[in-house]
Amino acid sequence: MNFAQEKQGASRFTGIGIVALIHVVAIYALASGLARDIVKKVSGPIDVKVIEEKVKPPPPPEKVVPPPPDLKAPPPPFVPPPEFQVTAPAPPAPAIQSTQVAPPAQAEIRPAPAPAPVAAPTPKPARVTAAMVCTKRGTPEMPSVNWSGEALFKVVATVKSGRVTSAEITSLRGGVDRKALRAMTQAIDATLRDTYECPGDHVFEQEFQFKID
Repeated sequence: MNFAQEKQGASRFTGIGIVALIHVVAIYALASGLARDIVKKVSGPIDVKVIEEKVKPPPPPEKVVPPPPDLKAPPPPFVPPPEFQVTAPAPPAPAIQSTQVAPPAQAEIRPAPAPAPVAAPTPKPARVTAAMVCTKRGTPEMPSVNWSGEALFKVVATVKSGRVTSAEITSLRGGVDRKALRAMTQAIDATLRDTYECPGDHVFEQEFQFKID
């Protein structure tokens, strides 16, 4: 057994352990010292400052810049075109196309409408005379006038409730003096109203003739 080798191995391990122990102690000393410095520094007075926020002023309003004026160039001066004649080529003759024309449609033949019935002429009412409707009739008196000749009158009289209410007197001959005509007309009207009695309502015709010598 080699005791020299065992002695050298033990001393080697001892040296390594001492070196390791020294390192551990050095590290512990450094760590504990630094920690104390840090605690001292942290535990010192703390300065608190209030920082005011700076309010920025509102931006100035934007200036509205008017649009630039529309500067259009003046129109170019009118230059009349040169006078010259251009002879256009003659148009080509149109092509002749054959087209078939359909025959005209036959018109619908409708029977002629029947002629409207001709209204029968209204029968003319029969002439009613005083002799047919009147029971009493007087004769007009001859007026005293400065006139001579014959006068003929036609009367259309209206009867209401048996009495003559109106009379339309027409002279059938001309050449009668105005005063004589007026006197004869008044005599006829008075005779119709005073002497004629015609029961009911009627319209009759009557002629009167005067002859003065």
